[in-house]
Amino acid sequence: MSRHFSAAAVSIVLFAASVAAGDDNWPQFRGPTGDGISTATKLPTVWSETENIRWKAEIHDKGWSSPIVWGNQVWLTTATEEGKQFFAVCVDRKTGKVIHDIHLFSESNPPKIKQYNSFASPTPVIEEGRVYAHFGSHGTACLDTATAKVVWSRTDLPCDHFRGPASSPVIYKNILFLTFDGYDRQYVAALDKMTGKTIWEKERTLPYPSNGDLKKAFATPSVIEVDGKPQLVSPAAMGTIAFDPMTGTEIWRVIHGGMNEATRPYLAHGLIYLSTGHTSGLIAVKAGLQGDLTKNGIAWKFEKVAPTRPSSIVVGDLLFMVNDTGTAFCLDAKSGKLNWKETLGEKFSASPVYAAGNLYFAGETSKTFVVAADKTYKLVETNKLPAGCKASPAVAGSELFLRTSTHLYCIAEK
Repeated sequence: MSRHFSAAAVSIVLFAASVAAGDDNWPQFRGPTGDGISTATKLPTVWSETENIRWKAEIHDKGWSSPIVWGNQVWLTTATEEGKQFFAVCVDRKTGKVIHDIHLFSESNPPKIKQYNSFASPTPVIEEGRVYAHFGSHGTACLDTATAKVVWSRTDLPCDHFRGPASSPVIYKNILFLTFDGYDRQYVAALDKMTGKTIWEKERTLPYPSNGDLKKAFATPSVIEVDGKPQLVSPAAMGTIAFDPMTGTEIWRVIHGGMNEATRPYLAHGLIYLSTGHTSGLIAVKAGLQGDLTKNGIAWKFEKVAPTRPSSIVVGDLLFMVNDTGTAFCLDAKSGKLNWKETLGEKFSASPVYAAGNLYFAGETSKTFVVAADKTYKLVETNKLPAGCKASPAVAGSELFLRTSTHLYCIAEK
């Protein structure tokens, strides 16, 4: 296959409306550009239950979805632990008061979720006037943000998630992308965001093993542009495929192996960074190519210790990540060369965020580690709350939003 595009002309185009609105909004999983980067210049590095907590709001039931922020609203989803009821919750950004708590879907006989997951793990996505809440095959709904009324909903997109849904929805232009990588089916659906009607649907054709449990994935796709042409980069078990977002036509693929891939792809330095799930590798794919890139399209690999759930993050020329068991790494983003690794001492599911020179790693038990985004390791602070985080943090303005297993916190300097 030919090398058709110039890597120098690659750019990220995730959610252009939110970028225009500035970093006072955090409209989707991993922020305005889907890579965990905030341009905030001031953010607290120290907090506790009695310090720098602007407010905290109790969130009922169970959910791993990250908070999203638009204007004066903070949205997230939750569901009963056994998966019989599904909700969208809106919190007033200034006060922490719950202003909407909408029961969206019900299941009379939900499947049992094994191991870690919740029934409300996909992070919603928001734009001016509308928020889109997604619970995998259990339902997707578009709500009016002013009235909290349902504009449209879908419950007819089948998938046996087996261990629960987690892939978050993504908006590009008029399209809402939904990802279904289950035990029985693996496909991407593109819906008209205004009506909810299907524009296209594409089954994945990857070298899957026969065991359906090894076909599952939980990743959220990203949209990048190459020479002004968009690509929907969509990771799955066994491989990653890039589609034309308007038609579903395949542009390129890379076969990297692994199951349960959950990290979000992103682009920097002309490279697309991908995790390989439970084969525990990180790969950097050359942007701007077409066809099967498995043999000739991979710039470098970092194997066996990469995260399977937390996404990595690039700040300048440095790539940072923390794996599931709590070892943090700093690599050279262009070459994959290791600069440092340190044990933080917690398990991790949440993806890190960057703001004001620091990285924020939120652990599963109770601690959030603030680490300088530097070529040498420097722990700035360790902060503790009563419960830990499986949801990734959000940053909007000078505020840090942390969702623990019990509450949503707004953390800001007084």
